[in-house]
Amino acid sequence: MDDKLAAVIAAAPAKVLTEIVKLAQRQGRKGTKGSWKEFLNVYDKKFGSSLSDPGKRPKEALASFLQTFSGEEDSKFVDNVLKSHSSREVLLQIAKEASGDVSPEQRLVHLTLEHPLFMAKYVFPSYEKDWVVTKPCKMSKLVKSDEMLALDCEMVLCEDGTDALVRVCVVDRDLQVKLHEKVNPYKPVADYRTEITGIHPGDLDNVTCSLRDIQKSLKKLLSKGSILVGHGLHNDLLALKLDHARIIDTSLIYKNSVGRVPSLSNLCESILGYKLREEGAPHNCLDDARTAMKIVLAKLKHGVDKETPLLVSNLKSVPDDELARLLVHKIPSAVPTEELRRVFPANFTIELKPLKKGQGKHYSVLAIFKKLREAHEAFQKVDGSIEKDSAGRPQKLVTLVSDSGKTTTVCVRQMVPEDSLQDQQQKRALELEDRGGQKKRKTDQSSEDGHLLEEIERLKQELRVQGEAHLKETERLKQELEEKDVKNHCDDHLKEMEKLKQHIRAKDLEIATQDKIIADLKQKLNDAKTTKKGR
Repeated sequence: MDDKLAAVIAAAPAKVLTEIVKLAQRQGRKGTKGSWKEFLNVYDKKFGSSLSDPGKRPKEALASFLQTFSGEEDSKFVDNVLKSHSSREVLLQIAKEASGDVSPEQRLVHLTLEHPLFMAKYVFPSYEKDWVVTKPCKMSKLVKSDEMLALDCEMVLCEDGTDALVRVCVVDRDLQVKLHEKVNPYKPVADYRTEITGIHPGDLDNVTCSLRDIQKSLKKLLSKGSILVGHGLHNDLLALKLDHARIIDTSLIYKNSVGRVPSLSNLCESILGYKLREEGAPHNCLDDARTAMKIVLAKLKHGVDKETPLLVSNLKSVPDDELARLLVHKIPSAVPTEELRRVFPANFTIELKPLKKGQGKHYSVLAIFKKLREAHEAFQKVDGSIEKDSAGRPQKLVTLVSDSGKTTTVCVRQMVPEDSLQDQQQKRALELEDRGGQKKRKTDQSSEDGHLLEEIERLKQELRVQGEAHLKETERLKQELEEKDVKNHCDDHLKEMEKLKQHIRAKDLEIATQDKIIADLKQKLNDAKTTKKGR
């Protein structure tokens, strides 16, 4: 790495360096001292990779890792992320200085830029061949411009493992069509995703429009500094190989009541009052583009700063056998399925069920456990930093070492969001009560009593395990705080301790809920015994 880029890295804020390291992990990038975890084992002899979350490491460690990137491609990656951050900060600073002169449309751009997921989603490899970067207009026009175009695309999976554009639609503020084309990917297609795209084999045989043609058309449409609107717009821009600074992502400007990124269907029903499409129907590119524009116009009409409550999806109760699974995805096709057993602790019995592989570079596997509790425990013990996907489901990025010694990364994900899982567990506890009441009339009372006692003991054991785990974590952090250089790292560890306290308070609330369940079960048992004596 050249000295100039190394100096820029050293001067960058810790928050930015954290994002770069996380992106590097997701992409499996390595420096001269290996991956992030391999680097930590060399850099920090005391704790090594046991503390691998980049957000919990000091800025010096993050910078030192990134400065080990010596390859041209990796250096371009780091430089590009830093430039993306800089451009984002410039736009936000201009808005701050302009204050009241900023248009409502531009304020929605800022809401998108300020979202915690923005950097993870909108840092594109625009330095690569075939990418197009639109030129920004003058800053004076930027903050006042209100011209908007909504975009939606459909993609197919190609045999080389990439997503390729096959349909694109653009509408203006008045919902008039500005561009609506089928696109020929000009390479073999592995999966047309017909149930989503509506495209069948043969539909593109006579299509001559190419990605390059679409890029030229979009570049012309956006030449006046228009704001590009879309839902999950980063997916469309990746397929288009187009980097445009002024965007409004409708998935990032509304806060979902359960903390997840809302779907376009959820926003349509919540904001516009109707269903986007019938369940199982393929996507309609034109409808999706118009819906995204309507949602933005509704936000402008009702007030940019006004929070709109969204409908909470009526999640169907997931059967236990489906909850007792973990999804392993983003697996390189060269990795044999059986090697994935190394991801999980050896004391768990699992069945690995590959999903449809297609012809791509990656595939997915279901890890099936005997019980829900085993799946939950296995996920907790998998070595990797925890994060959430766009639907709020917990997942971990895991490093896997093959027989040949080659290192790769895969993602391990739970089947439902954590809050949904807890809701279903509590619901099952109540269902257990009901079943117990019915059994009282059909089976021996002592059998029911024993069942309820077993359930109480199981819940108590879970509480003890959770409490012990949190006490150990607290002691570990206290010990680490004492052993580390207090002068340099005290503030970081105090913040970590405060986060842990908040986490423990949240767990206390969860334990209180489980205590109530136990109390209810005990009352049920006492009532049953009283009834029995009365007989």
